[in-house]
Amino acid sequence: MSDTSQAIAQAAGRAYAVTASHRVRAALAFLAIYLIWGSTYLAIRYAVQTIPPLYTAGFRHLCAGSFLLTLALLKGYRPTWAQIRASVVIGFFFFLGGHGLLHWAERVVPSGTASLLIATEPIFVFLLSSAAARTWKLNGMLLTGILIGLLGVGILVRGTTLEGSHVLTLGAVAILVSAFSWSIGIIYSRRSHLSGNPLLLSALSLLAGSVMLISTGTLTGEAKGFALSQVSTRSLLAFGYLVVFGSIVAFTTYNWLLEHYSPTLVATHTYVNPVVAVLLGWVYAGEALTMRVGVAATLVVLAVVLVDRGTNQLRNLV
Repeated sequence: MSDTSQAIAQAAGRAYAVTASHRVRAALAFLAIYLIWGSTYLAIRYAVQTIPPLYTAGFRHLCAGSFLLTLALLKGYRPTWAQIRASVVIGFFFFLGGHGLLHWAERVVPSGTASLLIATEPIFVFLLSSAAARTWKLNGMLLTGILIGLLGVGILVRGTTLEGSHVLTLGAVAILVSAFSWSIGIIYSRRSHLSGNPLLLSALSLLAGSVMLISTGTLTGEAKGFALSQVSTRSLLAFGYLVVFGSIVAFTTYNWLLEHYSPTLVATHTYVNPVVAVLLGWVYAGEALTMRVGVAATLVVLAVVLVDRGTNQLRNLV
């Protein structure tokens, strides 16, 4: 084999290795956000049992953000002012509006139900993407998915009303607002066209969100009467799990995926997360796996799959 042929073969081998490595990394990344975020709903439920909800979310992200920022600075990464400004916006929509409302609502809403309501995120992403681009293209699959999703959510919210608890119904509505807020954050993060290391961007967003959450929690009186001695072992372990896996591992992975894949594809974690969350809530927390929950879960997951595939069909036509 000539030197030229050998060089070409080596280059092709390196390119194949890089491609294969990227595929493995992508597969592991999707697996992480599918399974880890599916389990965080139960962890949140346990954490907010004895820790105020906004403080749970705020200090969770403060710990994770501080760790990631230290790591990023040691690696030599330095944020730009544009990245800092964007992190404040993302922190608001992802963490104050998204996680803040979710943590608050899970004091009363079962973790499985919460995950099913959050699963509406891809529908919001599609609607907001269309509004931002000012193009309202629909196909039969998309329209069917949206209608089925609305039906599934209606069954869940109606179920909370039938249980006779206004607080439970308010919690369900708060989770829908949480999903809407997170979807705005997804659209903004994609349209801001910020490039940079996912580790640094994750750290900045987590820290910005933590400041807002802790400030809001303090202003709403969460500090009153709260003492560390009141925190149960289960809440403390759940909090630690949320910091390490829910924030550091999963959110960094999530940002990396948003850098490389479409927001609709990344949002597909929402039709795996509820399956994981419902099963964990049933097995470990004794949450009722009723016919209503089963029907709603089937409808919501089916809706998200249809929305995802319908969006891909539109993309392929462009």
